[in-house]
Amino acid sequence: MSSATAPALFENLGQAQATDYFILREQLSDEELQVFWRVREFVDAEVLPVIGGYWERAEVPWPLIRRLGELGIVGEDINGSYGCPGLSPIACGLAAMELSRGDGSLATLLGVQSGLAMKSIAMLGSKEQKQRWLPGMARFEKLGAFALTEPNHGSDSVALETTARREGDHYVIDGAKRWIGNGSLADVIVVWARAEDGQVKGFLVEKGTPGYNARVIEGKASLRAIWQADITLEEVTVPVENLLPAAVSFKAAGRVLATTRSSCAWAALGHAVAAYDIALRYATRREQFGRPLSSFQIVQERLVKMLAEVTAMQLYCLQIGRLAERGQLTDTIAGLAKLNNTRKARQICADARDMLGGNGILLENHVIRHMVDIESIHTFEGTETMQTLIVGRDITGVSAFV
Repeated sequence: MSSATAPALFENLGQAQATDYFILREQLSDEELQVFWRVREFVDAEVLPVIGGYWERAEVPWPLIRRLGELGIVGEDINGSYGCPGLSPIACGLAAMELSRGDGSLATLLGVQSGLAMKSIAMLGSKEQKQRWLPGMARFEKLGAFALTEPNHGSDSVALETTARREGDHYVIDGAKRWIGNGSLADVIVVWARAEDGQVKGFLVEKGTPGYNARVIEGKASLRAIWQADITLEEVTVPVENLLPAAVSFKAAGRVLATTRSSCAWAALGHAVAAYDIALRYATRREQFGRPLSSFQIVQERLVKMLAEVTAMQLYCLQIGRLAERGQLTDTIAGLAKLNNTRKARQICADARDMLGGNGILLENHVIRHMVDIESIHTFEGTETMQTLIVGRDITGVSAFV
């Protein structure tokens, strides 16, 4: 499929209404367009018809998860002979965007699997660890988790209290983790703990290891179709070979996290595109006072403002994708993109919900799901406040963290 003949990047509702208003599709490669359309078709045909029920029941959508392993997107940009697709940064972003357009839980699950668990093994693991885990994870036959956040340490995760002490040819891990996506389901969990030398290190804890206990966090009003867990580790014993050899300080965890912030910007764009598209469709079809909502000036003004923000978010995403391709994407640039896009997506989702009136709170119209799911993306991988402080330190040279 060439960029010249491909359908519009976003479903075209007419030249003036298309969400690809700046015709950005022309800047995408054949590979990127193919990834986009593959995921979009999956979302439209398989995700949107059923995801509301899974979300309402707080049930993991296993049939959809298994299908993710067939789409050629799990493992994203990981290269090598491990069954990963080795996608471009923009193709990875498009996949995250489209999955988020369908459902934030599915996109987050992919982010945990590919961006956190698999990236930890790919970037920090031994050849044997990569060969053992990555091929099965790329097919979603094996599920991964990333256990860094703790009950008392979220934004200040560098101060984590989980410990690992060496005893002969094993490490013994004790501590607690919180908000761990897939933590109750995963076959392998990347657990970060402070070793006896004071450095934070990464360990592969396998499913069924004695002392590892996970409890699903209930009462969650966002990302309900993925489970996060509270984890306790009591005398969890893992062999020395399960230490990630390049994970010898907290900087290693930071390297992994840095690769996922740009994914958050793309995911936020997906939620915003969904909300805008829902509002636009509704406005053209819903009649009040004998006229379609789209004929009222105030409705047109709100739609145009939403489109302007969506377009700006698209430009952010394309640029961070290009910078990543050239090896120029920094933590602070990715953080600014995440801050900008999540902030704008929150407003777009809220505006769309308002434009649908009472119908906006019905799951069948999807927008309420995006409105509450964007709250999680706004929070994880560094809150807006933390990203502001990080970028602020970068531009002023002064740290305002304490």
